[in-house]
Amino acid sequence: MKFQNREPQPAGMQLAPMIDIVFLLLIFFIVTWQFSREEMDLKIAVPTSEEGADPQRVLGEIILNVRTDGTVSVWGQTKTHAQLAETLSQISAQHENQPVRIRGDAGTPFQEIVKVMDVCQRSGIWNISFATQKPVEE
Repeated sequence: MKFQNREPQPAGMQLAPMIDIVFLLLIFFIVTWQFSREEMDLKIAVPTSEEGADPQRVLGEIILNVRTDGTVSVWGQTKTHAQLAETLSQISAQHENQPVRIRGDAGTPFQEIVKVMDVCQRSGIWNISFATQKPVEE
């Protein structure tokens, strides 16, 4: 009796699914990078600190950008203190321990930062942190 040799043919590497996955990852990272850029107001130069902690973002953290003239922007929109208080009150009603990071410009008068802190406190938000950066080493 004659038996046939039934070895499976060597499987070739499929490139099409791998290319699809690489493109999906690329799109994902570009989109998430764009969202994180909107939160950071690039016109703000935060103060430097030797002992500042790493700028680790907390999940769901709200970033408040306080410019030199005292205007506040959140999620790319400039808001008055009343509008900010309303927005933060709605958020704090839904989330008990809502983290907020205040990114004040180095040239912003401290009184403007205190006003934003007061708005946060009145809105029921107590988990507040401040953004700093390490000094540039030359």
